[in-house]
Amino acid sequence: MTNTVTNILSRDEELALRKPIEDYVGKIQAEIDELREEGTNKVLEYSEEIEVLKRDKIYSKSEKETRISELNTKLQKAKEIEVQNKQPINEKIAVAEKYLKDHYQTDYYNKVVESNKYEVQKAKADYDKKLKELEKEHKDILSGLSDKEEIKEENFIYKNRLFDAKLEYTKNMQEAKDRKHDAFTFEYHLIDLLKMSNFSFAEKQAQKIENYKYSFNTRDFLLKNGLYIAIILVFIFLCIITPIKKNGLQLFTVNNILSIMQQASPRMFLALGVSGLIMLAGTDLSVGRMVGMGMTAATIIMHNGPNTGSVFGKVFDFSTMPVGGRILLALVVCVVLCTMFTTIAGFFAAKFKMHPFISTMANMLVIFGLVTYSTKGVSFGGIDQSIPGKIIPKVGGIPTIILWAVAAVVIVWFIWNKTKFGKNLYAVGGNPEAASVSGISVFKVTLGAFIMAGILYGFGSWLECIRMIGSGSAAYGQGWEMDAIAACVVGGVSFTGGIGKISGVVVGVLIFTALTYSLTILGIDTNLQFVFSGIIILIAVTLDCLKYVRKN
Repeated sequence: MTNTVTNILSRDEELALRKPIEDYVGKIQAEIDELREEGTNKVLEYSEEIEVLKRDKIYSKSEKETRISELNTKLQKAKEIEVQNKQPINEKIAVAEKYLKDHYQTDYYNKVVESNKYEVQKAKADYDKKLKELEKEHKDILSGLSDKEEIKEENFIYKNRLFDAKLEYTKNMQEAKDRKHDAFTFEYHLIDLLKMSNFSFAEKQAQKIENYKYSFNTRDFLLKNGLYIAIILVFIFLCIITPIKKNGLQLFTVNNILSIMQQASPRMFLALGVSGLIMLAGTDLSVGRMVGMGMTAATIIMHNGPNTGSVFGKVFDFSTMPVGGRILLALVVCVVLCTMFTTIAGFFAAKFKMHPFISTMANMLVIFGLVTYSTKGVSFGGIDQSIPGKIIPKVGGIPTIILWAVAAVVIVWFIWNKTKFGKNLYAVGGNPEAASVSGISVFKVTLGAFIMAGILYGFGSWLECIRMIGSGSAAYGQGWEMDAIAACVVGGVSFTGGIGKISGVVVGVLIFTALTYSLTILGIDTNLQFVFSGIIILIAVTLDCLKYVRKN
């Protein structure tokens, strides 16, 4: 133990090691600061003054122009000085960086790391010693007790002492961790001052890696990624078992991956739509019926010749229209129908604070009832065979339907992250009361999320109709709402509201589509596939709830 202690640097010893480096770089930094005084610093100062002046409403237009003109003159002069001093400053920065490269690791950081190793060992040894002492003390006390209440009290005290020891150990380990981290970051603090935060790519990455290691927590990591790890293991198992069960058939071939992506594309629209509602701590139970309605409407319009079924007793024939006109009309009808119903559900949810579970469940029943009654539940056959080749042709064996999904992802990502509506969506989902106080219209945001969902459902059902070459019926899409919701949940969109990323939704859709595809290849019964999906949903929501509970 004595040897260990002597290898641990004291705080004063650590600072003494760092001082020559700090002094040398500090001297160069002072010279650089002097060169920046009338150049770079003034440029920043005058630029800021001009921007503030432009927003200032006290001065008249002519006063502003006069003052801005004066500042621009000073700014130009400062820029000239900045240009003159740029080369000398860069040379001094290069000298300082070379010194840091030659001395920081060897003279300081590596010695701190070595000391840290012994510090961790000492903390562990002290903790183990403390546990043994407490255990011996506890046994000695128990040997002299016979009363049950006294024994119970002593056991309670012993647990508290163990907790205190663990707390002290955790504190010592954290201090050692902090010390090592501080030693690492101090170098970048010096570089930050030298280069005015203009880090190179390698420097940025090094800091990111260090910050990740410093903040890494096993429990948090498993909470965030445990489900994905489990799913990856499942897929690895499926890849191993499939060739065995299917006479050498490989699971994830290029063709199979393309098929998965093709199937996932229409579902991507549905998941993106429902994700916005989950962001508001809501959901949508009518997604599957929206698909059935859209598929039926699109099949009727894009069918070649008189339809095989009727709507309210009337047989439609749109074959006299140009193919392009039928394609566009089918899209418009799908979008209008889906948006109309989502708007109704959204209005009740926003206006009357009705939970989306209820309003969308009502939609689900109404849509299924209307479509089934009007069409007698029959399938409307196929669409014009030439249409898929016009909208989603295969180019070099690659289905271009994937590009539709990519476009949807990009657009929705932009809306969520780069628009006022997207920022308001996060705000309302996180705390609607606070959002309302901040001047955000909760009604408009909620209704907007439902309208956007309807548009996406319309596109998704239209694409699915083209992919499947029709076959629209009221029953089509049954259970798809569960797939869409599950994809969002697995992708990290929280039911608590205000938490979620588009990238997570994409991953969730691909995971569920790939899982369904894999189980189908293995010949797993569809009903058992529902079991797998249910288990994944339950685990995903449980992990999400655990994160939420811990946060609070």
